Amino acid sequence: MILRLAWRSLLARRLTVALTVLSIALSVGLFLGVEKVRTGARASFADTISDTDLIVGARSGSVQLLLYSVFRIGAATNNVTWESYQDIAARPEVDWIVPMSLGDSHRGFRVMGTTEEFFTRYKYRGGRFLRVARGAPMADLYDAVIGADVATSLGYAPGDPIVVAHGLASFLKHDDQPFRVAGVLEKTGTPVDRTVIVSLEAISAIHVDWGSGARAPGPGTPADRIRAMDLTPEAITAALVGVKSRLKIFSLQRWVNEYGEEPLLAILPGLALQELWAIVGVAGTALIAVSGMVVVTALLGMIAMILSGLDARRREMAIFRAMGARPRVILGLLVLEAMLCAALGAALGLALVYGGLALGRPAIDAAWGLWLPLDPPGRAELAVLAGVIAAAGIASLVPALRAYKLSLSDGMMVKT
Repeated sequence: MILRLAWRSLLARRLTVALTVLSIALSVGLFLGVEKVRTGARASFADTISDTDLIVGARSGSVQLLLYSVFRIGAATNNVTWESYQDIAARPEVDWIVPMSLGDSHRGFRVMGTTEEFFTRYKYRGGRFLRVARGAPMADLYDAVIGADVATSLGYAPGDPIVVAHGLASFLKHDDQPFRVAGVLEKTGTPVDRTVIVSLEAISAIHVDWGSGARAPGPGTPADRIRAMDLTPEAITAALVGVKSRLKIFSLQRWVNEYGEEPLLAILPGLALQELWAIVGVAGTALIAVSGMVVVTALLGMIAMILSGLDARRREMAIFRAMGARPRVILGLLVLEAMLCAALGAALGLALVYGGLALGRPAIDAAWGLWLPLDPPGRAELAVLAGVIAAAGIASLVPALRAYKLSLSDGMMVKT
C-alpha cells in the first residue's frame, strides 16, 4: 500500500523527480565508470609484460630497472657486459633469454636493439604475442620494426627511411647508416607502441665509428665493410629471462644478485609492477574520492528537492493525518520516495556505464590500448549501488522528521 502510494506521489511530480533521478544516475555512472577505468588501467598496467620470470640489469632499484627496461622511462645506471649475459644464458635454470640494448632514440621515441626472439618471447595482456600489422619482420641489418604510436605520430609506413639519433636527447645522428621501416606492429597499449626496434647487431653497426659519445674524425666505415664485421655487442642494457621451472626462479634470482663479476640485479616483474602501482595508483584513488563527492552532491540535491517540496505538500500530509495515517506512515512515505529515486538513479547509472562500455571499449582499446572488461556487476559494484540507496534513505530522514513533526492544524492552515 505505502509503496504504491510513494510511486504515485513520484509520478505526480515526475519532472522534478526525473531531474533528480538523472543527477543521481550521472553521479553513480561517473563513480562506477571511474572505478572501471581504474581497475582496467591497473589490469593493463600489470599486463604490460607477462610470462617473463625475471628482468636482469645493472644493479640499481627494482622500480628503476622496470621503468627503463619495460616502460622506456629513464636510463640505466650501467650496462651488463656481454660476458655476464652469456654466463646467465648458460645457467641450467634458464629456458630462454632476450637481450635489450637501449640508449639511442628517433625523434623522441626510444630505439631498442634486440634479437628476433623478442617477438616470440615478449607477451602482454595475459599471453598475447606481438603481431606485425603492416609490412614484415626485420630481415636485413638496417631493417627496423616500429610501434603503432611511432607510425601514427610520424606518419611512417613500410619502406620509409629513418635515421637514429645518438643518445636520448642528442643532435648527433647516425645519418651515415639510415634504417628502413620493415614493418609496423599492431597496437598493444604497451611501451612497445612507442619503440623503434632494430637488431642487436644494428646497434653495434651504427656505433662502429663512435667512441666516448662522439663520432671519430675522418671518413666513416663503408656499410659493406660493417656488414662483414663481427657485430657482437660488448654490452647490453637489460635482459628478459624465462626459467624452465618456476621453482628455480628464486635460486636464479639469488645467483644473479650475488654475481661476483659485476653488480647485477634480477627482479620479478610482477612484484616490481606492484611497487610501481603503489606509487602511480594514488591518482586513481583521488579520482574515486572526487567521484564519491559527486554522488554525495547528487544525494544532497535530492534532499534539497524533498525539503523544498514540503511546504507545498503540507496540506497533503495533513490530509493523510486527518484520514488516520499515523506519523510513522508519513515518515516512511518520504523515506521510501527517496530510496525509490536513488534506486532508479542507481539502475540508470549502471545501465549507462555498461552501455558506454559496450559501445566505446573497442575505440578505447584502439586509441589507448586500455581494455575494459564487460563483466557482470561484481560485489563491489552492487555494494556501491546498495550504499547509494541506503544513504538516500538515511539522508531523507532529515526532511521526513520535519514532516513528521508538522502538526495537523499547521498543515490545514491557509496562509494569506
